[in-house]
Amino acid sequence: MPLYEYRCQSCHRKVTLLVRSQSQTAASCTFCGSTQLSRLISSFAVLRSEESHMEDLADPSRLGDVDENDPRSIARWARRMGRELGEELGPDFDEMVDKMEAGEMPDDGGDEGAAMPGEI
Repeated sequence: MPLYEYRCQSCHRKVTLLVRSQSQTAASCTFCGSTQLSRLISSFAVLRSEESHMEDLADPSRLGDVDENDPRSIARWARRMGRELGEELGPDFDEMVDKMEAGEMPDDGGDEGAAMPGEI
């Protein structure tokens, strides 16, 4: 018993209906009762293996729009990767990305004010 999505031509709302059989033809809007519905193309999911998903994440072409000198660009990439991994990455990750979105580069773990090699 599939779910179908329709757009009501009267109230312009999207309606999702359970179709119990092929012979069911009298679909009506659950908001206004109109029978003037246009069927929409519904989204669908594709199951993939974790290995396939990780291969896609490692594709170098996914880094094409990342500017390594712009913390905001890196933050967008990090948020996107975090969503695609589908796991909670913790408050430290969120804090680091929030700082990058504000335009700050994260600490590299070194001492602030320490001379870089060749700077004396």
